[in-house]
Amino acid sequence: MLYLLFALLDRWFAPAPPGARVEWLKTHVFAHRGLHGPGVVENSVSAFTEAIVRGLGIECDVQRSSDGQAMVFHDWDLARLTGQTGQLIDYSAAQLGKLDLTGGGDTIPTLRQMLDLVGGHVPLLIEIKSRPDLHVVPLCLAVRRVLEGYQGQVAVMSFDPRVSRWFARYSPHTVRGLVMTEGAKRTLFAQTRRHFALWQARPQFLAYDVRDLPSRFASGMRRRGLPLLAWTVNSPQMAARAAAQADAPIAEGPGVEGLGVEGLALA
Repeated sequence: MLYLLFALLDRWFAPAPPGARVEWLKTHVFAHRGLHGPGVVENSVSAFTEAIVRGLGIECDVQRSSDGQAMVFHDWDLARLTGQTGQLIDYSAAQLGKLDLTGGGDTIPTLRQMLDLVGGHVPLLIEIKSRPDLHVVPLCLAVRRVLEGYQGQVAVMSFDPRVSRWFARYSPHTVRGLVMTEGAKRTLFAQTRRHFALWQARPQFLAYDVRDLPSRFASGMRRRGLPLLAWTVNSPQMAARAAAQADAPIAEGPGVEGLGVEGLALA
């Protein structure tokens, strides 16, 4: 009975998108933070260039600089990837653009620079970073401004349901997704929380932790018509799991090679 209630509420609060609008998500392999490795730093121009050369889609992380610019960078703290102290949000875009990324010859790019580089050649997944002490609206606005006029295939996603909800309200033409992980929590309470997150976010696709697959929740959403992406596929074993349980992988390292693909098409 509870399962039927959840199914009814899912259809009401988080309806499946038109298939034609999201079909491209199912037919691409996405390089996690670009195609990075020794000498090529994650979320760098070099990593994105390598992905483009291989014909792979790109997944990247975005957060906000002190002057409100969308910057492509994963960690809140700068130490691991630049050797600098402090948090990215405390630096301006100009300051960040001068910081060298450790282990390569790149600096931190803006989202604008990345879009100019990609130019629609491959599809993009933009993960919008959030945390409880930060408002999501300024970063959502910054991303929307940069995406205006962009002609390539692009989608935004976040762990934070508020992000997808914001794009549903204020940028409905932008494809939006919810990133999820179960962390082995499959109790009724945990299941209910996942449904509440879904209803709040109103996503058009899910990006799911590959370690949690197969998942009754994820497979249910996939059957309803929400494309299911699997992250982070980083081994041949995880590549096989993603191929069996999801529509497309977000992969890195051995996971990319384990997929046995050279470029975009999965079908």
